[in-house]
Amino acid sequence: MDKKNALRAGALAAGTTLMMLLMSSPALALTRDDGDDPGTGLSVVETLGLYVLAPIALFAIIAGLVMVLDRSHPDHRVSTPGTKAKTKAKAKAKVGAKA
Repeated sequence: MDKKNALRAGALAAGTTLMMLLMSSPALALTRDDGDDPGTGLSVVETLGLYVLAPIALFAIIAGLVMVLDRSHPDHRVSTPGTKAKTKAKAKAKVGAKA
């Protein structure tokens, strides 16, 4: 039963891909539309800057602002098990146990 479903899914995916390729003919891109005024192309450096460096820089700026402007209470932060981070509750428990 599994082979039948896999074969059916593969045939459907192949058929859909083939139809999409046939419908989007690259020859249609050669004809200009009315009002089409393409500009000059981007260089490799401009393309990398726009689509690689700019998103990474934006991500870094947002992450940095979130870390710098974090005003959450230290007791509410989640610490991973096995770390040496002590919370006030643990510290108070130890002080209470000594007394």
